Amino acid sequence: AVPRRVRRSRRIRGAPSPPESPSRDDPAPAENRTLPPKDRRFKPLTPPPPASEFPPYEPRGFFRYELIHQSKKSAARVGRIHTPHGVIETPGYVAVGTNGALKAVPHQELAAAGLDLMFANTYHLMLQPGSDLVASAGGLHEFIGRDGPIITDSGGFQVFSLARPNAEDGLEMKSRRATKQKGGDGLLIRTNEHGVLFRSYRDGSSVVLTPESSVEAQKSLGADIIIPLDELPPYHIDRAVLERSVYLSHRWEARSLKAHLRDVRQQAMYAVIHGGVDRDLRRMSVEYLTSLPFDGFAIGGSLGKDTAELVELLGHLMPQLPKDRPNHLLGIGDVRSILGSIPHGVDTFDSTFPTRNARHGQLMTRTRGTFNIQRAENASLHEPVCPQCACSLCKTHTASYLHHLFRANEPTAVTLATAHNLHYMGWLMRTQREKILSDEV
Repeated sequence: AVPRRVRRSRRIRGAPSPPESPSRDDPAPAENRTLPPKDRRFKPLTPPPPASEFPPYEPRGFFRYELIHQSKKSAARVGRIHTPHGVIETPGYVAVGTNGALKAVPHQELAAAGLDLMFANTYHLMLQPGSDLVASAGGLHEFIGRDGPIITDSGGFQVFSLARPNAEDGLEMKSRRATKQKGGDGLLIRTNEHGVLFRSYRDGSSVVLTPESSVEAQKSLGADIIIPLDELPPYHIDRAVLERSVYLSHRWEARSLKAHLRDVRQQAMYAVIHGGVDRDLRRMSVEYLTSLPFDGFAIGGSLGKDTAELVELLGHLMPQLPKDRPNHLLGIGDVRSILGSIPHGVDTFDSTFPTRNARHGQLMTRTRGTFNIQRAENASLHEPVCPQCACSLCKTHTASYLHHLFRANEPTAVTLATAHNLHYMGWLMRTQREKILSDEV
């Protein structure tokens, strides 16, 4: 049990105090220390605010999508996303730096690998070191010493992964499994119209996350692209429950957008399209969210049980998105899914897949496919992992040396393997752009 002395409750650091009287636009609770109980009179299918409550969409001078080439063979496209901190070439892979840092390698490796955009997690950064501290350092770019584009999420994915594990959770909920920081009961305490109450995995304190406080935290972090708060339902879910979740996400996203528009700060906000694998709910989500002045659109929620279902879903969904703004596929980064998604017009992808695989010795190569360097047959493989790769591992060392480092539990093994997989992803996306330009994809 968590000691009583640390069972304190707090709002996200850097978040403003909520209004005294909750309103439709901002139903955040007046009480700073906890989340109000559910209002049982509130109807879960209450529509979100209409588009008439928002200004019309207009391209921003500091953020825009530029189409370079539309494939004649498919819906694949090559483009550039212009941000205050540089250009993002698309299609592009987005490396995940959970705590404002890539695991095992400095983020400067992204430029060497030809990867433009970095993903950071608001949930982790608001718990440590705190969004107010990052703001005092001049924002996330200054704090971590990065001059390239950054995207932050709302914290919603991580919060909903804290719920009690369920036997029917899909792959998108794999992080619900019990860990030494999180027991089998989970850390998610309560969710309602106001927001989410959860317990910190760091010290056991209760933390309130609302659409407004999530936006405020992301304002403090100062990323180029930010995401509104949404709910993440699992793959196996009753249709009626999923519909209520979509409506909740729409209301939360509308509140997030209103908070963002009050203080834009040269940041773009992407909506998150929901609806699971239900085509009607996905269509409803697209129709509502594209009527609002979001700067781009992310595809979130459950994306299917496998790559085939994902690609089928995208075939239905992508033609409905505006072509003048960028899109992003949340949490997808395996090669098969990327190659299946690009022909449908997906611009960017984020995932820990390549870097997580590297930490387990799984190397992605052009010549050998994906293989595990820790296997015994690689002990005497005295040649580069991939002769065509320009990473430091392939230019300087042999596969047998990396095998030795893994077997000896040397930290350098993970550094070399991670940098290699990032370079592979940079090569993969670069070749896909070239194929689109020549109408091969």
